[in-house]
Amino acid sequence: MEDKNLNRRIFIKTSALGATGALFSKQMMGHETAGYIEKKSNQRKIITRKLGKTGMELPVISFGLSLADNPNLIKAAMSAGIKHFDTAHVYQKGNNEKILGEVLKNYPRTSFTIATKVKPEGKDGFLKKLNISLERLKLDYVDILYLHDVSSRETVLSESNIDTLQTARKLGKTKFIGVSTHSNEPEVIEAAIESKVYDVILTAYNFKQDHKELLTKRIKEASKAGIGIVGMKSMAGGKLGKDAEKMHFQAALKWVLKNPHVHTIISGITNFTELEENMAIMDNLKLTKEEKSLLSFASLQQGLYCNGCQECTRSCKKGLPIPGMMRAFMYAYGYG
Repeated sequence: MEDKNLNRRIFIKTSALGATGALFSKQMMGHETAGYIEKKSNQRKIITRKLGKTGMELPVISFGLSLADNPNLIKAAMSAGIKHFDTAHVYQKGNNEKILGEVLKNYPRTSFTIATKVKPEGKDGFLKKLNISLERLKLDYVDILYLHDVSSRETVLSESNIDTLQTARKLGKTKFIGVSTHSNEPEVIEAAIESKVYDVILTAYNFKQDHKELLTKRIKEASKAGIGIVGMKSMAGGKLGKDAEKMHFQAALKWVLKNPHVHTIISGITNFTELEENMAIMDNLKLTKEEKSLLSFASLQQGLYCNGCQECTRSCKKGLPIPGMMRAFMYAYGYG
């Protein structure tokens, strides 16, 4: 019995040491990876584009923080040359903005740009949430303030919403104002152009969208009107398996950025590997023959990608918010 207890103690002790060693190795690997990314980025020529009439010159890859929770990853992104960071009032129940604020407080304010998003809910409520976001971010102002998750012409042109955003700008809480959209994007963009109010549009845009031709046309029109265009959801909600994963990831980004009217992409980066894969395309956006073939095949495999058209909700007897459920699924398992 004594031998068994001794063996158990030895097992527990060695297991604990092994786990500690694995954790230490993982942490060290993260730092080594961050250093490697910085070194590689210093060897690259980073492609930048001007964000419409804002005049901001941004690298074509920006950091979408919706799922990021590692401060060291944000630091590595800064060292690698990423300048623009996108967050929102609701991301991670506010912790997302807090993490970003804690990291960027140590950098000169002119060395980065920040966009945050607040959902429309009346002027007082909107401004209250904006103030909370600024406190979390430890900032006096953001560079871009979006009306979050807009899907209709009426919301874009709402006098109340426009007045709220313009008030935020007059109060010095944001430099530029915009809308973000995950569905009915062509309609939203057309309304934003018509309004002659918005500086920036953050739009879902990828190779799998059923309406990508019309959306491409609207993006060009908005860009020609001086509106900055930021792309998101470039991964089209999924991957093609382990062997093709890296190529697919980079090919999907290149597909979006081959459109010169998309000024930057907020790519959902969650680890150092994804950061390096993003940075690897920064000096060459040309699609290879293999990447073109892969995207052509992938575009035929719609799978669980949701266009956000709302058609399914009309026939759902349970009245479920299917597009919202699919969006949650794609956030968790597919987006880049």
